Amino acid sequence: MGDDADAVAGVKIDVFWDEGMVKHDTGIGVFDTGMEVGFLEVLEKHPENSDRVRNMVSILKKGPISPYISWKSGRSALVSELLSFHTPGYVNELLEADKEGGKVLCAGTFLNPGSWDAALLAAGTTLSAMKHLLDGHGKVAYALVRPPGHHAQPSQADGYCFLNNAGLAVQLALDSGCKKVAVIDIDVHYGNGTAEGFYRSNKVLTISLHMNHGSWGPSHPQSGSIDELGEGEGYGYNLNIPLPNGTGDKGYICAFNELVVPSIEKFGPNMIVLVAGQDSSAFDPNGRQCLTMDGYREIGRLVHVLAKSQSDGRLLIVQEGGYHITYSAYCLHATLEGVLNLPITLLSDPLGWYPEDETFSVKVIESIKNYQKDKVPFWRNS
Repeated sequence: MGDDADAVAGVKIDVFWDEGMVKHDTGIGVFDTGMEVGFLEVLEKHPENSDRVRNMVSILKKGPISPYISWKSGRSALVSELLSFHTPGYVNELLEADKEGGKVLCAGTFLNPGSWDAALLAAGTTLSAMKHLLDGHGKVAYALVRPPGHHAQPSQADGYCFLNNAGLAVQLALDSGCKKVAVIDIDVHYGNGTAEGFYRSNKVLTISLHMNHGSWGPSHPQSGSIDELGEGEGYGYNLNIPLPNGTGDKGYICAFNELVVPSIEKFGPNMIVLVAGQDSSAFDPNGRQCLTMDGYREIGRLVHVLAKSQSDGRLLIVQEGGYHITYSAYCLHATLEGVLNLPITLLSDPLGWYPEDETFSVKVIESIKNYQKDKVPFWRNS
């Protein structure tokens, strides 16, 4: 009851946003290839386009959650700040690509005129959101940013991502005195870049729930499988939860209750970062999972409870994927309703209830749990 009363009494989410991020133009073509094959009359925009975030901004400004939102300005990151996560050689590659007018960095990932400025804004805006929390100016901050970042590794681009926004924010927290940071990534794709950046660290627990897509080539060598547990001091601090295609609300909540929540409670972070992608929804063109607004709302609530118990309520949310122009905005709204722990549902689901048989996903989750208990040190010692 106390948490509900807090939400109703005026607890707000500080949303960090800058209009300059819409200037990243990913073009048109056949899905994300940028190719015009010549036999299609209507070509769609690249899935990672500005329309998706325009709707997210709009629903937070005009939707029923708007009284709970406080808007903050973003900023561009300094090149020197990027070196806390990325290698100098990679940053120089991006700078040169921008000077030369653009470059295809890997499949589907186009640095076009205006893209570098947008990427710097996304990184700097996320850093500002984290600093806002570190300086004690708020409890929950949301970096509404694009281009996304969680596939960007220290030395290469991947999956529409140039700079790892969440990874830069995590490193800022560590550099500012946080002893432990937990990352929960619910994007439908493995957060391989963030994992790679902290793969040898026992100060960052990275947890990724994703569809079981495996590696997709040289830019994404990581498979996202359960045996990618980290290396050296970081062994056991990268937990992958590859969920079977078609996993919906019940399966995701089971994974949270059986794997995410107890792992974070054992780790004991003093900062939590939720890497939020709405491409895990039932209607996303870039994923094969079946979350609905109800599932996102409950995930938000579970993360709220974790933040209250582990990190003094401090929670940074970083925007990643989500490519259904309308439904992604609705699922974001639901996630933030959950993070606020509101006692009532503010916005109903326009696409309705999605049927789910969670039997298979629950079996997979149980097998992952048994594997982690056998392999992960902080599970074996309990």
